[in-house]
Amino acid sequence: MTLDQLLDRLYATPIATVLRENALLFPWVEGLHVLAITMVFGSISIVDVRLMGLASRERSVDQMSAAVLPVTWAAFTIALITGSLLFASNAPGYAHNFYFRCKLALIVLAGINMLIFQVVLNPNTNRNAAADVIPRSDRIVGALSIGLWMAVIACGRWIGFTMIGGS
Repeated sequence: MTLDQLLDRLYATPIATVLRENALLFPWVEGLHVLAITMVFGSISIVDVRLMGLASRERSVDQMSAAVLPVTWAAFTIALITGSLLFASNAPGYAHNFYFRCKLALIVLAGINMLIFQVVLNPNTNRNAAADVIPRSDRIVGALSIGLWMAVIACGRWIGFTMIGGS
């Protein structure tokens, strides 16, 4: 089975059809998706500005992460579910959209950035204490994270402007 055949099958599923053909359902799912992405970006930004040393320096990175990452993961889960539903409603169109592909690639890059921070960059550094000196690697990771998530949002917005046939 080719990718296009798989996309066509996804497009033809009952849930995709209902979402595509219901004038009220698609905007509600899309609105929930936008709200979830807003929560993802907002909660990640809280940690990122701490990593960059721009705010909350009296709190440790671990304290900030523990406080906001549950919100991030819950919002990301909602964004993933609603985004999957939106994708199914026009799978062939989205899959071939440049900005959609860029959005997915940027989300992967943001995940790699987080993984590098957590696993590679100073995994044994004491991040339990408030820091007077912010390591350069933390500043770079925080700035890169904010930039990547802003690009994710921009690409997501451009998807709607570039889809052939609407959606």
